Amino acid sequence: MTRLPRTIRLDPSDALVFPHAAEPGEWAVPGGFCFWDDDVAALAGKRRQAFRAGWLGLGSFGWSTLVQVSTATDAQREEAVAALAAHIRAAHGAPDDAAARAAAEEEIAFAESLCEHPPGTLLALGRSLEDGEVRERFRTLHERAQEHRAFDSLPVFAAVSVEGEEEEAPMRPDLARMARGGT
Repeated sequence: MTRLPRTIRLDPSDALVFPHAAEPGEWAVPGGFCFWDDDVAALAGKRRQAFRAGWLGLGSFGWSTLVQVSTATDAQREEAVAALAAHIRAAHGAPDDAAARAAAEEEIAFAESLCEHPPGTLLALGRSLEDGEVRERFRTLHERAQEHRAFDSLPVFAAVSVEGEEEEAPMRPDLARMARGGT
């Protein structure tokens, strides 16, 4: 048994902000390799949002904003590796099955390393281009230790100050325009 990230959808926004949304419950990896051939600085619209905050689902190869740490059997891990290897070969031009499998194993191992939290923990990622390099940051969202009772001000997320990192300017996507097919 191991732990792997699994896509989760708390609201319908993934279907609006990504080029293709992952289905809830898919095994997932960070998926930064999907942008290797892109001019990241020139990305726009839904592709840019996938770059900035998307986890790659291994069933649909769509994107998810959040994943949940989940327990996976050895057979489920193997299925995830096989699906990712096939995708890397078909969509990203791996030279042969062995190279695709090695890349998939590495990506799955990295995803496992992010899941050293209790099952149910939510993970979010942020990708940015800094000094010509892609940087990934991972955040965890945990359940409250105590039940919240002030329902007139129910916080969904809490702001956390992180020293030594500059915050990116917030994105303010026009979800209504995106739902109509705009980027």
